[in-house]
Amino acid sequence: MKQMSIPSLEEGFHRDYLETLAMIERLHRLLLDVIKDEFERLNILDINAVQALLLFNIGDHEVTAGELKSRGYYQGSNVSYNLKKLVQGNYMHHKRCHIDRRAVRVRLTDKGREIRAIVADLFARHSARLEESGIIDTTALDYMNASLRVMERFWSDQIRYIY
Repeated sequence: MKQMSIPSLEEGFHRDYLETLAMIERLHRLLLDVIKDEFERLNILDINAVQALLLFNIGDHEVTAGELKSRGYYQGSNVSYNLKKLVQGNYMHHKRCHIDRRAVRVRLTDKGREIRAIVADLFARHSARLEESGIIDTTALDYMNASLRVMERFWSDQIRYIY
């Protein structure tokens, strides 16, 4: 097996890559904190930020836990636990799949759609504020999204052992 040399943390591209990884982690945690703060402000305490984001991402679709995992949104045990909690809290309906009786399909209840609307409103307010303030423009967002899609494809290929 060929031995690879690990670049030092001071080297340009490697340093920038590690900074990007750290930023992605921080941004995800901050997003969850922003959602948590919004729910605390509204005195909605029976649902956590991960569950609210899950409801937002499911939207009007009817999905299985496997579909959420295969889309790359959530980890296995994490999604199963949160779906179970959301069903118990009456945020989601669930029913067995007709074809595969082991699979359970879920969709939002009216209560779940209310939570989704709160998250959607929060994101819409943030989007408007960012645009109005000029903090970031459409061109920068387009470039950032394109770069993140490339990173997503690269990581997906690594998981599939394509080099």
